Amino acid sequence: MAEVNSEIIHVAVAAITNSKGEVLVSQRLQGTHLEGYWEFPGGKLEQGEAIEAALQRELQEELGITATAYSPLIKVRHCYPEKAVLLDVWRIDAFQGQPHGLEGQPVEWRNITQLNTGDFPPADVPIISALRLPDRYLITGRFADAGEFEHRLKRALDKGIRLVQLRLTHAWLQQNDEAAACAIIDIAQRLCEQHSARLLLNSPEQYYATADSGIHLNSKQLMALTDRPETGLLSASCHNREQLQQAEAIGADFVLLSPVQFTKSHPDAEPLGWRVFSELVDTVNVPVYALGGVSTSDIAQARSAGAQGVAAISALW
Repeated sequence: MAEVNSEIIHVAVAAITNSKGEVLVSQRLQGTHLEGYWEFPGGKLEQGEAIEAALQRELQEELGITATAYSPLIKVRHCYPEKAVLLDVWRIDAFQGQPHGLEGQPVEWRNITQLNTGDFPPADVPIISALRLPDRYLITGRFADAGEFEHRLKRALDKGIRLVQLRLTHAWLQQNDEAAACAIIDIAQRLCEQHSARLLLNSPEQYYATADSGIHLNSKQLMALTDRPETGLLSASCHNREQLQQAEAIGADFVLLSPVQFTKSHPDAEPLGWRVFSELVDTVNVPVYALGGVSTSDIAQARSAGAQGVAAISALW
């Protein structure tokens, strides 16, 4: 087997989206590394080049466009047999010009939800996961009864929430029977389906069979696993590097990392702070949501620290 070059190739990558829910992809030419695969446009940084400058240069050289609205999406580290790469991926939400393959490469718009991971190189697969996730993740909070639960969840969905964790706490389950729990799950599934939102269930395992979209694992459940559970979406709560790496190893689709800042719900927990949060995010190729003392006003800060976005209870519930 050929030795991998110890030098990591830093690549600026553009995930260019449009208002139709599509992303622009290009096909690698014959005679190039990973020929025939589809990929997200980009190229390696030149010596001393800043990432945003490299991004704009590659967009001009490959597609003839200039990005006018863009933000960090995800960083992916991957080792191929012949080289190691760091994909520095930015989401492009607006641009000037009409994109076309200036280097002879086929380009086309594809629906983000219908992307086939088998058409892409392994390093690009986490980018697809990140593209399919929103920048806000609601964790349901307290509610007095089913009526209040339905009102609060519908209000959040009407405001644009498209990813929901239904959190059935131990305290709530002690005060309510299985029929009440199933009724809350039914309400959540119905409302999420009506709003084209995805639902993950954070509950005892006995309710997993009712989780149509997916399940969320707490850190204790996560560390007890050796394989990915049979489910749709899978997310997990993490608080350190070991848990993040375990989540990646079992194939979690995304994770929560907390607490980023001080939170009243866990006053004794030591906040990570944005610097440590960012360092931990860089250790895995999985989309990470910031949790703990954050709100929608922190989305830009979270994205700049490498996060997918923010997860919250009180700020979104």
